[in-house]
Amino acid sequence: MLKTNKDIDIYIEKSATFAKPILLHLRALIHSTCPTVEEKIKWGFPHFDYKGQIMCSMAAFKKHCALNFWKASLMKNNTEELNPKKEVAMGNFGKIKSINDLPTNKELKLLIAEAMQLNDTGSKIIKKKPEIIEALETPDYFIKALKLNKKAAVEFEKFSTSNKKEYINWIEEAKTEATKINRLEQSIIWISEAKPRNWKYMTKYKSENDK
Repeated sequence: MLKTNKDIDIYIEKSATFAKPILLHLRALIHSTCPTVEEKIKWGFPHFDYKGQIMCSMAAFKKHCALNFWKASLMKNNTEELNPKKEVAMGNFGKIKSINDLPTNKELKLLIAEAMQLNDTGSKIIKKKPEIIEALETPDYFIKALKLNKKAAVEFEKFSTSNKKEYINWIEEAKTEATKINRLEQSIIWISEAKPRNWKYMTKYKSENDK
């Protein structure tokens, strides 16, 4: 008999119609592969703990679901979809809109088994030491663009040096002048809204990202 959490039952029941079969499918696969898994609600969405550590999590949004392996960066059964650096959604497999968007059951079970093994051995993600941030050099064209939008200028000054640098580097890395101009214009809009460069991938803005 599966050891389930009523809070997750409620979470699934309140999810959008398209999301329910996806969440139920993932939940069943996780339990069948890891019978001793423990269900919990953390940060507002379902998590699956094993040996006292988070193993994976799932979530439902307005138009898609997400699946995330907590130690994906340590997993050997890595694929492009699993790559935690891929910035397409909160989870490892992009925006999951149907069961067909998921890997096969066999592939998922292998990933779950590997995630279990990482918890068995107590493997931990090693956090990198903070990089030393060099003095910020703001290009003249960027300063001029900020001066044309007072709201953006005010918000930009509130940003941390690293947040400011992310915008400047994004614009400077553009390969064509047209792309550079487009990125500059988009940056001014987001900055005026007090949004950091990678706001789309932050839980804080998930409702906007689902639109």
